[in-house]
Amino acid sequence: MTGKPTAQSLGIDLDAQDWQRSGSGDGMIEVALVDVAGDDWVLMRVSGDDDGRVLVYDRHEWECFLDGVRHGEFDS
Repeated sequence: MTGKPTAQSLGIDLDAQDWQRSGSGDGMIEVALVDVAGDDWVLMRVSGDDDGRVLVYDRHEWECFLDGVRHGEFDS
C-alpha cells in the first residue's frame, strides 16, 4: 500500500469499533484504536458528521500528537 490508507481500504467495520468519546452529543471527537494484520491504527471522527469522515493515523503519528498535547504545543 502506498500513501495513507483510509478506514475503507483497511477493511475496518466502523460500527464494530470501541469508540472513545470526548463528551456526549454531536460535534464530539471519537477515537478508536484498531489492529489490522498486526499494524496499529488510530481512527478519529467527529460524532454527528453527516459525511461520516474518518481520519486514520499510524501509531507513530498518534504518539507524536499525544507528545505535543502533553507538552502544551496546542495550548492557546
